Amino acid sequence: MAMLGKAVRMSRLVNPKSNKMMAITVDHAISRGIAPMKGLQPIQDTINKIVAGRPNAMTMTKGIAEHCMWEHAGETSILLKCSSYSPVHPTKDIAFGTVDEAIRMGADAVSIGAMTLGDFQDVQFEEIGRFSEECMRKGMPLIGHVYPKGESVPKDQQTAWENIAYCCRSAAELGIDIIKTTYTGDPDTMAKVVDCCPARVVIQGGDACKTLDDYLNMTREAMDCGVGGVTMGRFVWDYPDITALVIALRYIIHEGYSVKEAKELLAQLENDKNYDQF
Repeated sequence: MAMLGKAVRMSRLVNPKSNKMMAITVDHAISRGIAPMKGLQPIQDTINKIVAGRPNAMTMTKGIAEHCMWEHAGETSILLKCSSYSPVHPTKDIAFGTVDEAIRMGADAVSIGAMTLGDFQDVQFEEIGRFSEECMRKGMPLIGHVYPKGESVPKDQQTAWENIAYCCRSAAELGIDIIKTTYTGDPDTMAKVVDCCPARVVIQGGDACKTLDDYLNMTREAMDCGVGGVTMGRFVWDYPDITALVIALRYIIHEGYSVKEAKELLAQLENDKNYDQF
């Protein structure tokens, strides 16, 4: 029964045509501070614009879900973020949510994080192990935000494929179903990461990306090399037309659009605002 529940929830997260997942995250305030996150300061308006673009899911904390998702019940899946690091503890995720809360709130997955190869990997992995067992028992998919950003990893090695692969394989071995991590920077090395990991690997928006072209090119490359989807945040909700960008990304991920086609669609949407036609 529990395994059927997990399969049902996973089916709502992954597009059957593309076999990819597209999620947008709005869980950044605890980890990074709210003052720099201008796109999240009017949070209800931002969530409304994201949902209008019809992603598969959104990652958020329980408080934001309770305040902001009533009018969107059933429109997009909730991925309940149950842990976070903070500006003063950037390598240590602490849990503040539970699997039972996710079930009560109608979430389709639980999401927790870990910074590997650092001083707190042991306690974070222990926590993931507990969540994994409970999620399996209760039929809830488990998503891990796992990055090689521990104290032992120099900043210029945080996108090295060996370190990203270690994150993904470790997460899979701990029982995580969907692993959110960093793109290595090129499709060949990212394909190696995917080959190392039997669980679904999805990428974040990318700390190295600065422009629209950067994000669109990274997304297209990632889909082509076998990555199982995206969970993007900051660039999306800082973009002037959030809904248009969500739709353009969705067409890259699920419809196989090229970067050129996606940019043309984006320009048309920004001009005509006919979001409901896509």
